Amino acid sequence: MPELNRLLVVTPHPSGALPAEVLSDMLGPDLLNARARESLLSRVFLDGDPYTDLIFHLPGARSVQAAWSRFAVDLNRERDDRDENGVIKRGTFDRQSLYPPEFTLSEAARETRLRRYWDPFHALVTLEAQEAALLIVGHCMAPNGPALSHDTGTPRPGLCLMTGTDDAPTFPRAGWEALRAACADAFAPVLAGTPHPDVQVGVPWQTDTISAAYAAPGRAAFGIEVNSGLYLNADGTPRHDVIRALNEAFARSAPQALALARG
Repeated sequence: MPELNRLLVVTPHPSGALPAEVLSDMLGPDLLNARARESLLSRVFLDGDPYTDLIFHLPGARSVQAAWSRFAVDLNRERDDRDENGVIKRGTFDRQSLYPPEFTLSEAARETRLRRYWDPFHALVTLEAQEAALLIVGHCMAPNGPALSHDTGTPRPGLCLMTGTDDAPTFPRAGWEALRAACADAFAPVLAGTPHPDVQVGVPWQTDTISAAYAAPGRAAFGIEVNSGLYLNADGTPRHDVIRALNEAFARSAPQALALARG
């Protein structure tokens, strides 16, 4: 489908990999302890957006995929975001520390980490976005709001579409309901009969940071959050049949979203 080359799909959080320098900061003397290292990498993978690189894979579309875990640097945050859930996090979403109690990140080390991992990713997004009419940012979310969130304990929908606010839409405001309906139809075979059957706009988030940064005249953008409860078992193991079905649903919805973005 030739039109898909006007679509850019960005997945900022699927990786569970950490650079050795970040692993060393987190593990200290246990860096070369294979069991400790594997435990940490499994933990950060599952607390990221696991398998979203597969769910949002779309042949023919432009794509930018993060190589490193969000716990090295969160690419869906502004570069100077210093909040607890900002660009460099000290802990996971259940507020479990990732670093030894005595660890401090100096300003120089912080800048080095951003220069090595945040800057190249966003340079590539900037380049690919030049030819895009629509940017879609693919994420997953926990079934209920975790400790490090504004909706702790609240059940979440099957899909959340982050199209911006009424005052600052990243996707044309007149097309929000049509986009929601198109996604609801495309994902219906996966969502039906599950505890997460609904598709909502702006719940639990209205705006995706990357979408807000790259939306521009002639280029719409929105983020999409898939409920991880649809495709992960309670122990974190994947349901590969559901991952395949989610990918097929995204492939059905993306061309419709592109058409709506282009009017």
